[in-house]
Amino acid sequence: MGIIHSSILLEAYRMGIFPMADSGGAEEVNWYSAKKRGIIPLDGFRLSKRDLRSIRSAGFSPGINRDFKGVIEGCAARESTWISENLKKSFIALHELGSAHSVEVYLDEKLAGGLYGVAIGGAFFAESMFQAEKDAMKAALLFCHRHLAEHGFVLWDVQFYTDHLGRFGCVEISARAYEMILKDALKIKAAF
Repeated sequence: MGIIHSSILLEAYRMGIFPMADSGGAEEVNWYSAKKRGIIPLDGFRLSKRDLRSIRSAGFSPGINRDFKGVIEGCAARESTWISENLKKSFIALHELGSAHSVEVYLDEKLAGGLYGVAIGGAFFAESMFQAEKDAMKAALLFCHRHLAEHGFVLWDVQFYTDHLGRFGCVEISARAYEMILKDALKIKAAF
């Protein structure tokens, strides 16, 4: 399987379906729709005072879409990854069309971490994140939250609930509740 056409990717996200490969070297891509969906409500995002102090003292600065390829490469560089070469190429093509975006964290003008995802209407589907410096993932979440809130987004989809994301306000909702929120979010005109 080669690159997934952007129209197929966008239609899948509109239906609440997302792609994952079994490994970075996998040729095939699997499609998923979680029975329980993880979202971070934009009015429910939280960061401890300690984490906020740590982010501020680190001297991180935010970036938006400055280095999409660097972010996706950072996310895929783990020992175990679901981001195959074909998926990387597919998301880069989607970024070039203006539908996939990155939130970067810089330290002294060097990419220290970030996250990427897909934006459609008022929904942002976060795909993956990474850090090369301590607390850069926390900073990426903070910068992403600010950006989404300031630009009119109403749904921040993180696919699955994890205890780690729960620290930042992530909640798990039913597929039915997710479908209703997604339907409304897709009607909103928000610009990343």
